[in-house]
Parts: sequence; structure tokens; C-alpha cells
Amino acid sequence: MGIFFYLCSMEYLVVHWNVDPAILKLGGFELRWYSLLFVSGFVLGWFIVKAMFKRERIPESLMDPLLYMLLICTIVGARLGHCIFYQPDYYFGSWSGFLEIFMPWKGGLASHGGTIALILGVWWYAKKYGPANDFDFVWMVDHIVIPIAYAACFIRLGNLFNSEIYGGPTSLPWGFVFERNNETVPCHPTQLYEALTYLLLGLGLTALYKWGLDKTYRGTYFGIFFIVCFGSRFLIEFVKNDQVDFEADMVLNMGQLLSIPFILLGIGFLVYAYVKKIPARAVHPEKGPQKKEPTHFAHAK
Repeated sequence: MGIFFYLCSMEYLVVHWNVDPAILKLGGFELRWYSLLFVSGFVLGWFIVKAMFKRERIPESLMDPLLYMLLICTIVGARLGHCIFYQPDYYFGSWSGFLEIFMPWKGGLASHGGTIALILGVWWYAKKYGPANDFDFVWMVDHIVIPIAYAACFIRLGNLFNSEIYGGPTSLPWGFVFERNNETVPCHPTQLYEALTYLLLGLGLTALYKWGLDKTYRGTYFGIFFIVCFGSRFLIEFVKNDQVDFEADMVLNMGQLLSIPFILLGIGFLVYAYVKKIPARAVHPEKGPQKKEPTHFAHAK
């Protein structure tokens, strides 16, 4: 697998990371760990949301359009986010660069762009399907952030297998030497920092949903997710390498600047939750008995 450990000066453990990003190669076809983990995140999310829909009596038939919307918004939004926020000069400066926008395998994906697209997609989904099924936009985002936390964990593990998006040199006991990138000193494995944060966030929100659904207000899950997810992202960026050259001259890098609005949005949703006090659970109004139509015999009287 290209991984081994050794003690350096008996002070810290060094992890030499040289894993092939591809699981298998067949001719021109290549299956990568990143792709497998990306898809696995959506599969796990599908089962989680299905259980939520069953618990709160939301029709299972709404699962398919939700899955398609999440997939499209995640990929398109993350790709556009990278092109717009990180390399606009390249992607919008020439026709060749512009055409590469539609080639996500050439370049990167930005989680902030994916988040914006997901919010817009969920808003559309809630407007289309919510009124007839007793849920709204806030209920919807409250529920999907739980599987999204696990999916984000899987994606960061995929970044680890790609030996990308890691931090600067460190003397801490868990430094990784990313040999595929010709690194010779241990670096912060920021992919693992984020993956662990998202895993713990997902587990915490799952526990809150399982045992506290009837005690929490709508907007609570979404607020907690944004504060923890983007708050941790803001802090981890301090030890992460710059993704593009122009970030070297910035006090806060692009990832941190983009995280601040999401942290504030999370705080806003917590305030909304405890001001409005709308139950987190989907509320289905009881259907009253229908008025009986008069029968032929009634008319005859």
C-alpha cells in the first residue's frame, strides 16, 4: 500500500504516505479511491435519509428526485466554486480554460461552492415537494446536513488517498510525508483533521436526531452543522498549504474568507430556531372526517 511508520529521534512518529490513488487500472479505465469514497458517501446518505423519511412519514417516492438534486448540485456547485473563487483568471481568461470548467477531472472542487449550490437546490426541492408533504426548506436542510457530514468525511479521506490538500511542515507525532509529491519532511495531514471533525459532527447530529428530535427546534441541526463545519475549516486553514498562488499574500486565505459567512449563517439559524420554536419533527395535520355527500335516499325524503 505504500505506507510505513518509523520513529524519528524517538520524538515523534512519521507516516510515509505513498499510496496509489488508483485502486485498479484496466487499459484506459482507472478506478480511484476518491471516486469510490465519493459515491460511498452518497450511498450512506441515501440510507440515512430514507430512515428519516420513514420515521417522520415522508413519502419514500421523494427520495429519487432528492438524490439526483444532491448529486448534480454537489458536482456542479463544487466545480464552479473552484473555478470562480480560486482560479477565475485561468478559467475565464481563455476559451481553452473556459472549456475545462466542464472537465472536473482537470482541476479541483471547492466545498464552499458545493454548499451554495446545495442550499439553492434544497430550496427548489422544498418549494416543489414540501407544501404537499408537510415540510419546508428549514426542515429539509436540518435533515440533509447529517448525511452530508459523513459524505464530507469520505471526501476528505479521498483527498488523503490523492495526496492533496494537506498542510505545512510539522513536528507533531502524526506528521505525514507525502512522497508522491516529493515531500521529504512530515506535514500536517489536514485531510484527516477535517475528516475526523466531520465524522464526530455527523455522530453528534445523529445522536441528537435519534434521541432529541422531539426536544429540538427546526433550524438547530443546520445551525450546529454550519458553525462546527466551517468553524473547524476556518481554524484548520491556518496550517493548510495555500491552494493557489495569490493566497500567499493574504492575511486570511480564500477558504477562511468563504467560511465566515457560513459560520454567521449557522449562528443565524440557531437564533431562528429558538425564536420561532417550530418543532424539528415534520408535523402532519390530522385530516378531519370528510363531510358525507347526501345519498339518493336522503334526497327522496
